[in-house]
Order: sequence, then structure tokens, then C-alpha cells
Amino acid sequence: MSGGHAVRRGLVRALPVSPAVVLLVLFLAGPIAYCGYIAFTDLQLTGQAESSFVGFENFRTAFKDDAFRNAVWLTVVFTVLSSLIGQNTLGLALASLMQRASKPVRTLTGAVVIAAWVLPEVVAGFLLYAFFRRDGTLNAILEWLHLPGQQWLFTLPILAVSFANVWRGTAFSMLVYSAALNEIPQEITEAAEVDGAGGWRRMWHITLPMIRRSIGTNLMLNTLQTLSVFGLIWVMTRGGPGDRSQTLPLLMYDQAFLKSMIGYSTAMALLLLLVGALFSLVYLRLLRTEV
Repeated sequence: MSGGHAVRRGLVRALPVSPAVVLLVLFLAGPIAYCGYIAFTDLQLTGQAESSFVGFENFRTAFKDDAFRNAVWLTVVFTVLSSLIGQNTLGLALASLMQRASKPVRTLTGAVVIAAWVLPEVVAGFLLYAFFRRDGTLNAILEWLHLPGQQWLFTLPILAVSFANVWRGTAFSMLVYSAALNEIPQEITEAAEVDGAGGWRRMWHITLPMIRRSIGTNLMLNTLQTLSVFGLIWVMTRGGPGDRSQTLPLLMYDQAFLKSMIGYSTAMALLLLLVGALFSLVYLRLLRTEV
């Protein structure tokens, strides 16, 4: 009798979250499971009556494909430059500086940075394309400074799109770190100043350890978002010139909708999902680790 009562009590407690569970199964777990099935078939968008099961052939083809290996490398470079280094570091720097700035400066800086964040990805891509193009804003500034310009989207495409992603996404990191820094007790910082600790020592020994969890959360969310960036790169370079800025999302689009290889592109999407999951596990482990 007591066992049945415990079961009923568990069901009652689970009832409020059941709609969310149903929605997750329908719109998240369901599509992922279906994609998992497609990745093991030779499904094509056109020119095929029905698909057949091919096992791990799509994955073997991917690992032998020079285009896939190049896309993996560029995705790692893009993620490290624009997320792990760019957005994370610049967001923390802006949050730290804004704590010491006057209210008008904080308001103006926050408005400018957040404006870039709320812009649609396609609009941001066009703006940065105009900035980096041969006769764009950057070369105009360099010419005014009597410095040589160049075709940035041709010579350094992956760096250009990485800068664009930093420009667009830094606001999120800034907001996360601003909230984290505001939670640090003022007495601790003041005590460190009295003891003679400089700004860098306070940052390294006090600030960073105390906001460690916020750093891990921010890195995880930024990494997952950056791994899936498509519109920004597509608008600026379309993966070119050649394949020099073709990250995995652009390669998957090319294989799925330009070459009609749905099964093969879905296999690559699962590999990208696995990479994101591995990053998440690393960050979650860091979050559980005590300093």
C-alpha cells in the first residue's frame, strides 16, 4: 500500500513538468532521433525513389573527405578565435571597465554593444561585409591613416568572419560577466586593495576564481552558439574564396541543398552535434570542479 502511495505521489509531482517533457520529446528528441536514422541512409533530396540503409558509410566517407577535414579545422579556428578568445575575453574586459566607468559612459557603451547583439544575423553580416570589402570602411580608415589596405574577405576570410562574430556576440558575455561581477562582495575587493594587490592580481586571484561558474556557463553557451553560426558567414563570404571560410554548417548546407545528399549531410550534422556535446561535458565538469 505504501509503495502504491509513493508511486501516486511521484506521479503527482511529475504532473506539472509533463507538458514540458512532451514538448521536448516532440520537438527535440524526436527530430534528433529521426536525423540519427537518416544519417545511416543514402537519402537524397532529388533523383531517388527511396532510400536504403548504408550503415556507417556516410561517416567513413566524411572522415576521408578533404572538404570535411578542412571544414572541421576552420570550425575549430572560428570557434576558438571568436568565442573562446574573442567574445569571452572582450566581454569580461568590457564588464570590468564598465564597473569603473561613469553612468553616461556605461549607458552609451552598453547601448552600442547590445545594439550589435540584437541585430538580425543577416543584417550584421551585410554590415560587416561592407566594413571588410575592398572599398569598404576598414580600407577607407587605413587609407586615411596612410596605411596599406587589402581585400580582407579574400586574403583573411576566416579572420574576418571571426571578427564579425566577436562584434555581434560580445554583448552576451558582457551581460553575463556584469551580473557576475556585481555579485562579488565589495569588502573582498577593498581588503585586497588595502593589502596592496594591484588590478591584475585582484583579477587573477579574486575576481576570476569567484566568477568561475559564470565563466564556464558563458563559455558553454557561446561555444554551442558559435558552432552553429551559418547566416553571418554565408552573407559575408559564402564559405569562400574557395573553401577558406567554409565551416561545418556551410559544408552541410552545400551537401544537403546544393548537392542533394541529405543522408551524408545529416551524418556530418550528427558529428557536429557530438562535438558540441563534448564541449558541454568539458564545461559541465569544470563547473563541478572546486577551486
